[in-house]
Amino acid sequence: MKTSTKLNHCIILNTLIASVLIIPGVAMASDDTYRFRMVNAEDTADSPAGRGMQRWADLIEERSDGRMTAQVFHQGALGNVSEVFDHMLMGGVDMVIAATPTSYDNRVGVMSLPYLFLDWEEAQTAWERGGWMNGIVEPIFTDMGLKMFGSFPWGFTGVATRGDYAVSLGEAQEKALKVRAIPAFPVPQTVQAMGYHSVPLDWNEVYTAIQTGVVDGDAGNIIYWDYEFFGEILDYFVHTKHFFGQAALMMNQDTWAALDEEDQQIVASAAYEVVDKQFSDAQSEDEYWIATAQEGGMEYIELSDQELAEMAQHVRDVVWQQAEEEFGTELIQEILSHTQLEN
Repeated sequence: MKTSTKLNHCIILNTLIASVLIIPGVAMASDDTYRFRMVNAEDTADSPAGRGMQRWADLIEERSDGRMTAQVFHQGALGNVSEVFDHMLMGGVDMVIAATPTSYDNRVGVMSLPYLFLDWEEAQTAWERGGWMNGIVEPIFTDMGLKMFGSFPWGFTGVATRGDYAVSLGEAQEKALKVRAIPAFPVPQTVQAMGYHSVPLDWNEVYTAIQTGVVDGDAGNIIYWDYEFFGEILDYFVHTKHFFGQAALMMNQDTWAALDEEDQQIVASAAYEVVDKQFSDAQSEDEYWIATAQEGGMEYIELSDQELAEMAQHVRDVVWQQAEEEFGTELIQEILSHTQLEN
């Protein structure tokens, strides 16, 4: 009698297991192993981007019980940002944190539209997980062959200069200040609209250009970058807030598609946690570097509400018309539909 009962229980258990295996939509635990190549193309290992990338890797390993591990590389280890991007598109690199080059799809430039936001609350509403800007740019990344998980925010940018500074369009024009701009639309055009002489330069040329007087400073970075890398030769940081600085968490689309549903969930949930943490930390980090730069001798100038409003309106009037020609009316109007701006 006992043997019969035990046999019946085994039959029932085996039947239940078999039923689960054939029911569509039931996710079974993956047993695949992966060794990802992950690159922080922005900065060193102990920077916010470096810590964010390591956290992404650690969370993936932890949540997969060690099935998925990663080799993490940092700034310069596998080349410059463009080279890293090439590696990712070809599948030689799996995940990257970086500012996205526009050379692969110029529409990525909408991430740098000037004065799209004027405060952290607006920026976070647009870029946090499920935010409207994510919905606009994610299809652009898909078209490039990439999975985009979200924005890794730095904060609002400014103009850092040596010897003199400007707080208005008229002052920048009168003083004929020359400042470096990232060589991709709409950055040089924005800096020019602000009244400066815009000099497009790659990052590795900036220090020497400031030191030798080719340019008077750098435009388009948060104070961290300007103080940490050029603090000994720059005197002023004017917080113009013309861009919301950020990188993106990305993954090769083929690598992503090859993962089963469970593993996709592990990778994505880890990425989202990194994004959420950076949004939680970025504003206080920016304030820390503002204070640190001031303690180190850099003069910090914050525009008045009126100065900021006047600059923002003028730059939008100039650059957003150009952006419509560059990116297309439909894309710009979609962005405008989510804002209080007029074009």
